[in-house]
Amino acid sequence: MTEKREVAVLRYGHRPGRDDRMTTHVGLTARALGADRVILPDNAGQSAETVRDITDRFGGPFDVELRDDQKAIVRNWEGVVVHLTMYGERIQDVETEIREAVAGDGRAGDEATDGEEVIDGDDDGEEGRDLLVVVGGEKVPWALYERADFNVGVTNQPHSEVAGLAVFLDRLFEGAELDREWSDADRRVVPEATGKTVVDADDDG
Repeated sequence: MTEKREVAVLRYGHRPGRDDRMTTHVGLTARALGADRVILPDNAGQSAETVRDITDRFGGPFDVELRDDQKAIVRNWEGVVVHLTMYGERIQDVETEIREAVAGDGRAGDEATDGEEVIDGDDDGEEGRDLLVVVGGEKVPWALYERADFNVGVTNQPHSEVAGLAVFLDRLFEGAELDREWSDADRRVVPEATGKTVVDADDDG
């Protein structure tokens, strides 16, 4: 995307005790690969605290929200909604169209649900739209498939939703997110061929 809009990731559904690790990794992946915030179910407090702790230590900005109104978030989103699902259109076929929709020039808002426009887009197509990326849990209601502007599949094969999110964000940002600079970090990982070096963020060495 030539001009970055807000990108939020919504973790749709969470089973405490069973999904803690996966939900945490959805949040960490969203943060590491360019999203601005993650919205977690209100019963995923442990995962939220872990992601906030990582952000405090390794830098941001990145926001973590706990919300109990997941359906309303999707229904009322005033931008582009992308639902990641193995049954969706191939990412390589729609990634350009998604970037154009976020930039204000794509198909979002052109298709109707129940007789109403999906998105109230900008008439001039220049303002752009925020993006909500929905990552489902065990079971996603059919209404989400209908509400989404894009149902997107990464390989159309069964695999981890974390992997799907990572591939989608990297395609969305065309790799630019890998060069991001982090603010207010306490720690910094030093890239090297061997070894594991973590230093204070203000350490020039």
